[in-house]
Amino acid sequence: MEEKLIFTKAERTETLELIHRLRALLSPTLHEGDREKMLSYVKKEQQNHALQRDVFGLNPIHQSLKTAILAVEEEGLTRDGVLAILLYNGVISGSLTLDEIQASFGGQVSTIIHGLCRIQDLYKKNPVIESENFRNLLLSFAEDMRVILIMIADRVNLMRQIRDTKNQQAKLQVSQEASYLYAPLAHKLGLYKLKSELEDLSLKYLEHDAYYMIREKLSATKKSRDAYIEKFITPIRQRLEEAGLKVHMKGRTKSIHSIWQKMKKQKCDFEGIYDLFAIRIIIDSPKPSDSQQQNQAALRMKEVSLCWQAFAIVTNMYQGNPKRLRDWLTVPKSNGYESLHITVLGPEQKWVEVQIRTERMDEVAERGLAAHWRYKGVKGESGLDDWLNSIRTALENTDGMQAMDEFRMDLYEDEVFVFTPTGELRKFPKGATVLDFAYQIHSNVGNRCTGARINNKVVNMRYLLRSGDQVEIITSNNQTPKQDWLNIVKTSRAKAKIRQALRETQVKDGLFAREMLGRRMKNRKIEFEESIMNQTVRKLGFKETSDFYHQIADGSLDPNQVIDKYLEVQRDQDEQPTGPTRSAEEFEYQNPTEQILSQNDDVLVIDRNLKGLDYSLAKCCNPIYGDDVFGFVTINGGIKIHRTDCPNANELRRRFGYRIVRAMWSGKGTSTYSTTLRVIGNDDIGIINNITSIISKEEKIMMRSINIDSHDGLFSGNLTINVEDTSRLEALIKKLRTVKGVKQVGRL
Repeated sequence: MEEKLIFTKAERTETLELIHRLRALLSPTLHEGDREKMLSYVKKEQQNHALQRDVFGLNPIHQSLKTAILAVEEEGLTRDGVLAILLYNGVISGSLTLDEIQASFGGQVSTIIHGLCRIQDLYKKNPVIESENFRNLLLSFAEDMRVILIMIADRVNLMRQIRDTKNQQAKLQVSQEASYLYAPLAHKLGLYKLKSELEDLSLKYLEHDAYYMIREKLSATKKSRDAYIEKFITPIRQRLEEAGLKVHMKGRTKSIHSIWQKMKKQKCDFEGIYDLFAIRIIIDSPKPSDSQQQNQAALRMKEVSLCWQAFAIVTNMYQGNPKRLRDWLTVPKSNGYESLHITVLGPEQKWVEVQIRTERMDEVAERGLAAHWRYKGVKGESGLDDWLNSIRTALENTDGMQAMDEFRMDLYEDEVFVFTPTGELRKFPKGATVLDFAYQIHSNVGNRCTGARINNKVVNMRYLLRSGDQVEIITSNNQTPKQDWLNIVKTSRAKAKIRQALRETQVKDGLFAREMLGRRMKNRKIEFEESIMNQTVRKLGFKETSDFYHQIADGSLDPNQVIDKYLEVQRDQDEQPTGPTRSAEEFEYQNPTEQILSQNDDVLVIDRNLKGLDYSLAKCCNPIYGDDVFGFVTINGGIKIHRTDCPNANELRRRFGYRIVRAMWSGKGTSTYSTTLRVIGNDDIGIINNITSIISKEEKIMMRSINIDSHDGLFSGNLTINVEDTSRLEALIKKLRTVKGVKQVGRL
């Protein structure tokens, strides 16, 4: 039997408070019997032991109530959206059905929950949101926009609760998604307050040191900053009131995330950021009465006039920078944001940003487009429905509301959608060509592609696809892939298929060239060593072994020249000094047999469809067999394999989520991997010998180099070794930690 969900005393007390608070917020929109039916469903779920704590140990009922209150207060959701939040767990657990919910609460609630379930299914198929999942997520908007609003609210609430969780892996994943998916979505919808909170919490969990460094700096400078703000706004407030304007003013400090992004962009420290705050002038603008509902344009013109009047007063008092003027009154942003921004030279010759807006504009800026409907006097669910329908219509039709049409274009600006001759819709990144299309159909179609017929017009394979094109590929049996095709295609799939075809062609030449080179070396009584030949290939300037053998096969590279270079490399290696030094401070060891990864073993499979792709192990984190890894598609189409805890992983996922592919290890084979250990300890006599002795006795572990520094009786150094997998590495680390005098051993 599953464990029963038991409320703690604190949870029980807070849950009752949340229920009373939510009831007060929803009372105008609740239908008769909603409360009673809701309570009966919750009791049914508890009796069936259907509700369980999540991976963070959080109570689902408690969390749903918090998410619902947040959605009401920050996004304007009412009855249908809130009921969907509260009933969703019951559907997921199987104790409720969508038909039961539709019968008890109506079709709207059922539709929203259905959309949420679709997103849940998406997570089950692939827990990491990649480019295709991101698109599917956006397509769910068309079903009901409240789905994404609830998801944003739920993620904000979850991020607030997981500060002290012990499940660090889940916390990392949740924070990454909040940063590169949910925060941008909140921004697009004008939910700036939630967007800033998601960004700050993500930074707090993902880059802990940076977050607390900035927070401490802000706290240390708060007193002087507040004094300056008061000194700046006092005379402005007096002038505005003398002009008859009713205003309230406040200083708004930049979010910690914004400051951190600016520090990285400008490559400076905290003290180098001068615009840490902005002054906001909010002009009182009474809400329209019922008789004024039909005259919205006139009311807005009055608001705009008041903003420009305040602007004139401020710029008469302080010198403005015309290059920093931002007029979002004449043309509001696509998400509804309206404001005037100007940077002026304030006291002490400091530049200060001033934002001027009305109360209505300020609420839209804080809570998004939903705030519009409050100022149009529309009450209850109908106003929200109007807004949601306008977004849904704009996403489905190109001639919808202009602002939301821009929103749709922003979301899809990096994609093109084209059709096959049978009308099947295919998606490609912007810049994809006819050749990309051909390889997506089938590798044989791509290999024989000579061009295409698009909209009944013949074009070559370099033609850039445009949304709406209907593409019919033209092929020829005499066509074969060429090396320069790699410069034509945009997608990683096409590049992989071209490389595979080129390799198949090169294998025949390579086998012939390798056999010929082997015969020549045998005739000269020279023993062939793979590691020395690999170094010879690099010395001759080749990046790919296949190119090296191809040039031997076609006669452009003389085998005798290769053999002479081989002998030179062999002599250099034999003459390398190997004697040990006495002092740990000067200790440096090099192993001449350097073998990082056997070329004959395909130990990585990057997804099922990408087996055999060119890949390399990232130098920033040096993954080895057994590590949790992911693949990153580089600009040239190759795959870099990173550890999931790589220091660059967060940035790669945030900026280039669409280029992330899943990766897994497939079979150990006989491969070994290079990794570096950091060792710190007392600089005692013999400690280095003890460490190296342990490594030398380990089976299938080879030491490549040691670099040691000694200072004030302590040594610290890096040990680079070749090892088969993480289990052997962890066993070695445990043994090294037992060496007397060793204080710390860890992997870089």
